[in-house]
Amino acid sequence: MPMSTEVIVAGGGPVGLLTAALLDAAGVRVEVLESKAGQSEHSKAAAMHPRTLEILTVLRTDDGRRLSDVLVSLGRPEPATHFAALPDLLDYSGLDTPYPFLLVIPQATTERVLADHLRRRGVPVRHGHEVTGFTQDDDGVRVTVNGGVHEARYLVGADGARSVVRREAGIDFPGTPPTTVGFVADVTLADPPDRVRHYWDHRRGQASIIPFPDGWCRVFGTTVEDTGLTPEQVRTRQSQALTVEEVRAALRRVTGTDHGLCEVRWLSKAGDTTRQAARYRSDRVFLAGDAAHVHFPAGGQGMNIGMQDAANLAWKLAAEIQGRAPSMIVDGPAAYERERAPVAARLATNTLAQGALFTTFTPAGAALRDLMSGLIAKGGDTADDLAAWLSGLGHSYPPAVPGHPLEGRRAPDLALAAGSVHRRLAVDRFLLADFTPDAAFGHLRPHGAEVVQALPWSGLSAALIRPDGYIARAWTAPDAAGVSAALEAWTSRG
Repeated sequence: MPMSTEVIVAGGGPVGLLTAALLDAAGVRVEVLESKAGQSEHSKAAAMHPRTLEILTVLRTDDGRRLSDVLVSLGRPEPATHFAALPDLLDYSGLDTPYPFLLVIPQATTERVLADHLRRRGVPVRHGHEVTGFTQDDDGVRVTVNGGVHEARYLVGADGARSVVRREAGIDFPGTPPTTVGFVADVTLADPPDRVRHYWDHRRGQASIIPFPDGWCRVFGTTVEDTGLTPEQVRTRQSQALTVEEVRAALRRVTGTDHGLCEVRWLSKAGDTTRQAARYRSDRVFLAGDAAHVHFPAGGQGMNIGMQDAANLAWKLAAEIQGRAPSMIVDGPAAYERERAPVAARLATNTLAQGALFTTFTPAGAALRDLMSGLIAKGGDTADDLAAWLSGLGHSYPPAVPGHPLEGRRAPDLALAAGSVHRRLAVDRFLLADFTPDAAFGHLRPHGAEVVQALPWSGLSAALIRPDGYIARAWTAPDAAGVSAALEAWTSRG
């Protein structure tokens, strides 16, 4: 007898909530189990990058709005963002995306929007439900929750850095130990800056202030004394609760003033532990977000990469559940782990490098920062590559089979005869964009794909675009047989 729930998502943060929302959009029965008693009011992350906003465009509200547009209305777009708090910023304003900006938005707001969407869709989000273990066999998984059992066909562990799902699956989490402790606080300031400000001094430390749209400010940084530590020293310092007086003192020391710090709603400490799961899948169990990778919190990338994990996983898992997944996306070259693990590995390299630029409080560190900031200010390849990475727009996947250079790359929001690519995407189908003036592929009626007429682009006759917005195949000649074969390979169970 079919199980009433097809997927259990452990973890009610942005990664878990988005995974559930995308699976639901594909027609999968899903529930979310979160150990906390209610939606968190605290925000570890405070920034959303363009690629994540593009992903959220696939989800519609009851009144037809896209979740990306809802979030933009609640946040504050910034045309530029920092790399390692360097003085010269990366310019997002010219990026080829409908969202050429960094969106400053508290994670709590993002979670609320996603949770509201799931509630309206009738998807259960069960707070106070702590996952303590699971068993699995060929038929499904049985998840132990608050002493009882929930059953499903699959389990997604989006339950954070200390993931119970990862531990119970026996998946190793290797990496590098911490050497630094930073402070993080959400506060009100009597004298806040009018924009994001970053301060750095090799004799004192680093501090940043990010004004939120609601009048609060995110304050974070590291003092010189909290770097170059042993793992044991890091654990000891992290076990000691951060106080508001410590935050005031750090701000005064690094910036010269505490900016009139008044009220505090959240205080925390952050380390630079860097780890990545040895596997992202164990039979019927998957890992996503912090359960799969943790790193130095630089540039707001963690939440964004985790939500992009969700976008990659959801359409593939939905296809597997619904019996339409070719081996290519289950355990072949386009499988979830094969595509996302390299992204997390590059993220680790990126954030370790930023950590060095943040916390090398020496004259040599200051010189390196000046050099890097100057390269960004010049523009060109260095600035373009960093902007492409942080924004998420530069991520690409190795093509499943050798072909056109565009294969594996993100599809821009290409103009269609009606609408645009990003607003036509759906979690449960591919798009076949027909660029020919005479609609040479318009006669095709493929299962699992929609044929759309597109305006000319990049000399192509057609492109097969995956549900997550990446180009699966591309053709310059009107090769009907090749297109049909590709549709079969990507959308039919072999």
